Amino acid sequence: MSLEPPTYLSSLQNNIRARPIPWEGAVRAGNITDDHLKKIKAVDKVRKEQRIQTINADLAGYVGLLAGGAQGKSVLDSASRRTDIVQYILVLASDLIQDVPSLADALVSHPEPYKPFLPFLHHSTNAEDPIPLLTSTFLIALVSHSLTTTSKPASRDEEALPQLYTYLSTLTKNHDSGLQDIGVQGFSELLRKQRSREIFWAQRTETLDPLIETLQAAAGVKENGSTAGNSTRGIEPGLAGGVGLQLLRTTRVGPSSSDARWLKILTLRRNYEITQLYTQLLRLSPKEKTTRLLLGTLYNLFSQNRNTLLPVAVFVRLPPLLTNLAGRHLTDPDLLEDLNAVSSMLDEYTKTQTTFDEYAAEVQSGHLRWSPPHRNPTFWKDNARRILDESNGAIPKKLAEILSKSWDNDKQVLAIACNDVGHLVKELPERRTQLERLGLKTRVMELMADQDESVRWESLRAVGDWLRYTFDA
Repeated sequence: MSLEPPTYLSSLQNNIRARPIPWEGAVRAGNITDDHLKKIKAVDKVRKEQRIQTINADLAGYVGLLAGGAQGKSVLDSASRRTDIVQYILVLASDLIQDVPSLADALVSHPEPYKPFLPFLHHSTNAEDPIPLLTSTFLIALVSHSLTTTSKPASRDEEALPQLYTYLSTLTKNHDSGLQDIGVQGFSELLRKQRSREIFWAQRTETLDPLIETLQAAAGVKENGSTAGNSTRGIEPGLAGGVGLQLLRTTRVGPSSSDARWLKILTLRRNYEITQLYTQLLRLSPKEKTTRLLLGTLYNLFSQNRNTLLPVAVFVRLPPLLTNLAGRHLTDPDLLEDLNAVSSMLDEYTKTQTTFDEYAAEVQSGHLRWSPPHRNPTFWKDNARRILDESNGAIPKKLAEILSKSWDNDKQVLAIACNDVGHLVKELPERRTQLERLGLKTRVMELMADQDESVRWESLRAVGDWLRYTFDA
């Protein structure tokens, strides 16, 4: 079932429907044919029942009107230079396939149903140009119909989806909340099949990343993963720049058993970002609908990638948040089911969690804080060798990645990383070469000149240990 169009789009469509078009003049000028005009007048500004009857009596003719064929050009190809007619036909075409499902079925059986429409997606780079917007509205409806009524991916959809995604991404990046809503809803309509999600993922830099950034802004989460103060912005429609239920539904695409490979790639790339972000959104969620979507997404994510994500969930303090949620008077049965499932999953994990697991999850998150292990000599004595050896040295590699950034907005991350490097050198001086190959020694020495006092102090201590064991050797 199609969703209610955003107000911005509805208003534009109603305005165009009310415009008078000099049809006879367009025929005389050769912009459209007599046959085009007869078909348009037969279904324009008439009752729905009459429209259905007229089109079903001449399905082939109306397919030809919109998509072209042996009978001649489509009306859009003929009138491509008449902006007023193009806009009117795009609105009428959307109305026709919505009112007459048999027309949509017949169109997707046409060899090239999208061909007359796709060029209009590139009509202008102006986000407020009605023609690309109205074109995308029609194509989203028809492509969505094609995706849900065909068993195998069709070449026509493979061609149209990348172009639609590129256009919709320009809307989601726009500062106008009305255009953002249209873009998000468009994605939601199209992401119904695994293949359409795979194409969406292949274009993730322009499709998914802006949506995540919008959610981060709503949650008050900075790019580096920390929270930006005490954000009180909600995530219901109309707040936080158009962030609402549709945005949550769209960013939820992929987490299902049929998309395990897609999900694995997603979580490996964004394991901390997604888990931390959705945990923060859960803290801000004011209503059960959004809470249910967030918990459902977290449950599906955790189910597919427990080893990576559960340690991160504990690190971002999801368990106490779930305990708080369980104390509320919740009535949605799906929400309660997901809440119990996620809580059970985390309870089972925390029973076997070790301090090493906690530290490893924090490092892999890419954002360090002064948690207990960092300043615990016993922890380093017991775990230094495992830290260097686990998963082919994944933790020191991640430390090197963390130290390579400037962290201008959170200098303590650099100080903590220097502290950790110093402990590793102190406990296992014979493994200094491994750390040097990762560039850690050079970077720590550079940070001795950092403007932040705590960074200078921790880097000085680490370099001191490094040099002491070098001289001892």
